[in-house]
Amino acid sequence: MPADFSLLHRICKLVVLLCFFHIAVTVFFYVRSFDIPLAFPHKRQSHNNTTQSGLDTHTVSTSRTEWNTQNEEGTAAPQSEPGQKSVTEPRKSLEKCPETSPLLVGPLWVEFNSPVSLEQIKDENPNVQLGGRFKPKDCEALQKVAIIIPFRKRDEHLKFWLYYLHPILQRQQLEYGVYVINQDGDETFNRAKLLNIGYRESLKDKDYNCFVFSDVDLIPMDDRNTYKCFSQPRHLSVSMDKFGFRLPYNQYFGGVSSMSKEQYLKINGFPNNYWGW
Repeated sequence: MPADFSLLHRICKLVVLLCFFHIAVTVFFYVRSFDIPLAFPHKRQSHNNTTQSGLDTHTVSTSRTEWNTQNEEGTAAPQSEPGQKSVTEPRKSLEKCPETSPLLVGPLWVEFNSPVSLEQIKDENPNVQLGGRFKPKDCEALQKVAIIIPFRKRDEHLKFWLYYLHPILQRQQLEYGVYVINQDGDETFNRAKLLNIGYRESLKDKDYNCFVFSDVDLIPMDDRNTYKCFSQPRHLSVSMDKFGFRLPYNQYFGGVSSMSKEQYLKINGFPNNYWGW
């Protein structure tokens, strides 16, 4: 009997422990059940925040893309529909300008009675860039022309030259730059050296392939007299009013002349030791 009582006692203790464990587990899950409804709103709010954050990030990214897809003129490139790839069309290259410009008007009326100002010249030639540079917008010029003017104390002549020549050169569809090479002092004028200086200085700006050397007081009376280069050096002022519209002598090559870069190098430029006009 004592042995049986001891076994029964141990069994009772085990049952009590199992009951206690069962009650503890039940209480634990019962308490956890109060936290579950509170956790769902938190997760929902967290999900909404994540979604909103994703939208904000997408908006910022889209704005940055729109900014970066602006073309060279500063206008926004067209945006593709959702789900389509963004494609930017390549900029079309300009066609070559025609050999003879369709903008030419022929004979011109040139007079020097009314003075002109630099501001007037600037206002009437809005497409001419700072420094007397111009290039056509609707076609690619056939030549890049540097116009070199030897100069000293001829301000009024220079204003008239700029006033008349800028519109003419633009109608001739040239890509050009004007270089006024000034000689200081009152010593004998060295036209040849100034032309050589103009040639070298102009090439520091652009790779010109044609050079027009012009006196500051000569204005063409017909815009069909194109300031460009040819297969041979070209005398562009063969008919001047002060000479009765004919050459003073057969070898005369002064006034206005044009030479390509190759032609200029072939004659090794102008003689620096020749002083005067």
